[in-house]
Amino acid sequence: MVGQARRRRGRRPSPFVRRAGPSTHSLALLQALLVTFLWSTSWVLIKIGLQDLVLPPLTFAGLRYVLAAIVLLPLALPVLYSVPGGVRASGVLGPIALLGLLLYAVTQGAQFAALVHLPAVAVALALSTTPVLVALVGLRGHERPTALQVVGAVAVVAGAALYFGPLKLPAGADIGLAIAVVGVIANAASALLGRRLARDHLPSAGGVLGLTALSMAVGSAVLLASGLLIEGPPRLPAEAWLIIGWLALVNTAFAFTLWNHTLRTLTAVESSVMNNLMLIQIAILAWFFLGENLDARQLVGLTIALAGILAVQLRAPGRPAARPVAAERDSAGAATGDAPPP
Repeated sequence: MVGQARRRRGRRPSPFVRRAGPSTHSLALLQALLVTFLWSTSWVLIKIGLQDLVLPPLTFAGLRYVLAAIVLLPLALPVLYSVPGGVRASGVLGPIALLGLLLYAVTQGAQFAALVHLPAVAVALALSTTPVLVALVGLRGHERPTALQVVGAVAVVAGAALYFGPLKLPAGADIGLAIAVVGVIANAASALLGRRLARDHLPSAGGVLGLTALSMAVGSAVLLASGLLIEGPPRLPAEAWLIIGWLALVNTAFAFTLWNHTLRTLTAVESSVMNNLMLIQIAILAWFFLGENLDARQLVGLTIALAGILAVQLRAPGRPAARPVAAERDSAGAATGDAPPP
């Protein structure tokens, strides 16, 4: 017995057994960077579809997410069927449907509509303030913001005010800004609801994939139906279908799945930092492809706002900053508003 124990202790680990280490962590960081880059290119593709192809915004958004849901649902169904008692029996179907309405029908619909009137960077900056609004709501709940988060929230407001400058907006921009504000409020509400679902009902919702696919299916169906009702049946050229197909298959279905995979390895801080890189990426892509130039005042405002957003997300209230996202049971964050893809 002693000899067997010694032999077991002396065995070398098999080279065929994969263990989480620096290479796995580096790979997860690269994968997250790829996802944020794909999500950043979405803003350029959406703007091209709205400006150059004059696509109706609500129908455009609805088609994109309906196609993505069609791809994700077959992957989620085996997981959903394995849930004891089913989703309906768990009483979580109603909240998932509400999440879909908030995150896709309202948030994404408002984002596409706002891009008709505003530059891509302006809409991205508006939606990036979602964590600040969530932190402020936490003042009335159990997640009390820290002093750093309060300072960060003030910095975001100051940076956004400096970016937009004196409100001498061009014709139609005030409408776009109002629509963007509606999107921010809906996005914050979906983030709060998504956190509750992920914390309390994630297993009964079929896990991250089930929660994503079900909420996307409900929200995108309502969004597409609303677009067809308000905007009428569209006549889409071949270029439009290429953009919609790429956005649905690559920037949504593939990117969602890969992002949720990285959340198993990256910490909450790392995921937040990677997600906030989108603001910089969007500014560069919009300048290169759309000709959206930023003056010195806007660059300073964007930098201050980004620093404030990072400060808000650096440490979750009452939680250690280095805890893995998966351990916090918030792994559905990307699917529930914490990292809203465009």
